[in-house]
This record gives sequence, structure tokens and C-alpha cells, in this order.
Amino acid sequence: MSKIIFTNLALLPIIIPFFTAILLLFFQKRTDIQKVIAGISTVFGLAVSIYVFTKVMNSGIYVFTAGNWAAPFGIVLVADLLSSTLVVLAFVVMSAVMAYSFAMKDHDRESFYYYPLMFFLLVGIVGSFLTGDIFNLFVFFEIMLLSSFILVTHGGTIFQLREGFKYVVLNMLSSTLFLVSVSYLYATIGSLNMADISLRVAEVEQQGILSVIAIMFLIVFAMKAAVFPLFFWLPNAYSGPPHAIAAFFAGLMTKVGVYALFRVFTLIFNHHPEITHNLLFFLGSLSLIIGITGAVSSWDFKKILPFFVVSHIGYMVIGLGMFTTLAIAGAIFYMIHDIIIKAALFLYSGVTKHITGTTDLRKMSGVIRSYPALGWGFFVAMLAVVGVPPLSGFFPKFAILQAGMLEGRYSVAFVVVIVSVLTLYAGVKIFQNVFWGNNSLNEQQKKLNITPMVLPVLYLTAIAVIIGFNAEWFYSLSMMIAEDLMNPHIYIHAVLGGN
Repeated sequence: MSKIIFTNLALLPIIIPFFTAILLLFFQKRTDIQKVIAGISTVFGLAVSIYVFTKVMNSGIYVFTAGNWAAPFGIVLVADLLSSTLVVLAFVVMSAVMAYSFAMKDHDRESFYYYPLMFFLLVGIVGSFLTGDIFNLFVFFEIMLLSSFILVTHGGTIFQLREGFKYVVLNMLSSTLFLVSVSYLYATIGSLNMADISLRVAEVEQQGILSVIAIMFLIVFAMKAAVFPLFFWLPNAYSGPPHAIAAFFAGLMTKVGVYALFRVFTLIFNHHPEITHNLLFFLGSLSLIIGITGAVSSWDFKKILPFFVVSHIGYMVIGLGMFTTLAIAGAIFYMIHDIIIKAALFLYSGVTKHITGTTDLRKMSGVIRSYPALGWGFFVAMLAVVGVPPLSGFFPKFAILQAGMLEGRYSVAFVVVIVSVLTLYAGVKIFQNVFWGNNSLNEQQKKLNITPMVLPVLYLTAIAVIIGFNAEWFYSLSMMIAEDLMNPHIYIHAVLGGN
């Protein structure tokens, strides 16, 4: 029996949420049963994902081949250090979002397929992390798109419907370009298995064609990751849905695009970094600057946070753009930090909205006086976002800055410092207006039982603190992932073996 589980290890994190979503469809009106099933499945999925991660850490890459068809002919799922780490983080965020959703007790939304859609979305995210096939990456992207489109419009406000329409149109265009890119790549290479493609790209005589295909993939994944200038869809799309959905999106959805950039531009399109990776570095730098200016200029709590998402994606992209082991390690470390902390910030915004009834910073004040755990928890989370040592945001920023200085890219230091200062300004603006000052809450607002909502937020904040205080371990993990990415033959050998 253990041999079967061992053989299908990479499949388990996908089939758990998939069958959970199917099961939940049978209990549409029984939200109490849905919560029990969703809670058990999330905890079980988290335990399995941690088990998969530890097996990969101890034994190396694991590959699942569908129907025992050997790669590159069959469909493969690949659990390496990068993908297994991100799968664990996906279930961590899912556990917090589920706990927060249970506390909200919004029966109308919950009975409209909320929990099945969230688990289908998780299938798409986890599948994207684990697939070893470029076409199946497209398939999992589409599962994400279908689920996320309904969730973006979940609640049915005019603002949500308008922004949801823009979201789906732009993502359909991106999906069309993705499919065209896959078609061109297959016509040029003759394979869809990413490890096999990596071997064959060096044999292509007309390298110019590969450069064009690489730029096409860059556009597709940059739009998914909301990299400048393809970020314009994100701020309104993420500020419209309920906070639990927005937190899940902010923590994970854009990171799937970032993951795809890392996987494809280290494994496949790594032959002309002077074109592709320099472009990524330039776009990442602009994302940092343009995104943070949007955050600084806004006075709406829920609209500031999406601009944080846009801006801080830039740290990961410039790390990939520098294309050194240290830079990529810093970018991976930052991704680990960002997945947790962005989800936490959106949930903090949700709790304050529940208390005050607004997201306008100018209409809130003194929340910390009635709810100190909430206020000081946000304060710690915001310091982590800024990158104050010894919290989780400091160490990856320092690694990226150090990598830039070693490569003679002194602009990295300028951009990192400026963006960190502006992030601090935006964070102080939120804290000063929402939590500090005179208590503006009425007697009813002061007596709300928010403990069930605050606990999952503090859980994520505590994880960010733990990451910071165990930075050496997470840096070592990130460095191992970066070394694997910079040596594609490790991945290729694991997938193809002697084939």
C-alpha cells in the first residue's frame, strides 16, 4: 500500500481538492455540511502537502506518470523543491481563508457554490505548480480562469460585474495567446513535455524563432502575474470581491504567473538571457515603481493592497531577470514571504471592514483601542511587508539587493530603497488612519465578537514572523531551489531518466 502512495505522491495534492469540490456540489444548500467537508479536506491536504515536501527534501524529485506512460510521451506531474514548497504555501493560505470564511457566516454567498469554486481554483493553482507538461499548464490555467471569474463576480455588485467582465476578457486574450504560443512551440520543437523541450531547444537551427516564442510566453505569464505594463486589470479586479476571495487571489493567483516565468525561463528559454531576462529585469523594476505610486496615492484600504501586489511582484521578477543563483534565491525567498503576508493583509482589511463598515481610511480611526490584537497584528504584518529586520520581508530584499550590487546593477539598490520607503509611507498611512488616533467606533462596533475572524489572520502573521526568525533555514531552502533552477539537467534527468 505504501508503494502505491509513494508512486502517486505528486498526484495527491491535486486529487484531494478535486474530489472535495465534486463532493461539495451535492450539498449546495447545506452550508454547515460544506464547512465540515471543506475544513477536513483543507487540513488533510495541508498534511499531505507537507508530507510531499519532506519526501522531496529528503529523497529528491518525484514524478507521477499517468497510465505508466513514460515521459516525454505521457502526462507527468513533477514534485521538485520549488513546486512542493509552493503547494504547501497554497494549502496554508487555503486553511486561513477557509477559517476566515467560516467565521464570516455569509449564507447567501456560501450557498452559491462558494466552497466548490474555491476548491476548483485550488486544483488549478496546485496543478499549475506540479505539471511537467506545457499544454497541461494551459489546462490548469483555464481551470483557474473559470473558477476565478465566477468568484470575482461573487456577490453580483455592479462594480464586480463590470470589473469581472474586463478580467475575463483580458484573461481570455491571454489564454488565446498562450494556446498559440504552445502551438508554435510544438511545431518548432515537436514535444510538450517541458524537460524534453529543454533538451531539444539547443538543437533548433533557427534560434530567432525561439526568441519570438519566448517573448510570446513572457507576455502571457507577465499578464497572469500582473507585471508592468500588463497589470491594469488587477487593482479593480482584486478590490471588488469579498475579502476572503481577494486574499486568496492576492496570495496565490499572481504567484502562479510568477512561477510559470521561473519554470519556463530557467528550464526552456535560458539561451538568450540578454534579451529575455534583461527585459524581465526592466519590467520588474517598473512594476515596483508604478505599483507603489498607486498605493501611495489611494485612500481606500482595499485598493491600496492590490497596488502592493503589483509593486512587490517586481522583486521576484527582477530576481529572475538578473539570472544568478543568489538573485533567484532572493526572489524565491520573497515569493514565500509574499504569499503569506499578502493574504494576511487582505484579511486584515476584511476584519476592519466588518467592524467599521467601510474601507475608506478617512472614515476610520482608533480601531486598535477596541481591538488591540488586530491592530498590533497588522502593525507587525506591515513591518514585514516593508522589510524591517528580523521579519520575513527583510532577508529576501537584502539578498536581491546584494545580488544586484555583485552584478553591477546599482539601480537595484535605488529601486529597492525607494520602494521600501514608499511602502513604509503607505503602511503608516493605513495604521495611523485606521488603527491609531481617537476611537471613532460606536458602542455596537466596540463589542463585536471578531475573534473567529482574527485568529486566521494572526495565524498567517505568526507564520511570517516564524519565517523571519528562521531566515537561515528558509534562505538555505531558497538557495537549494535556485541551484536546481540554474541547473536544468537535474529536473531533466528526474523526468526523463534514461529516455
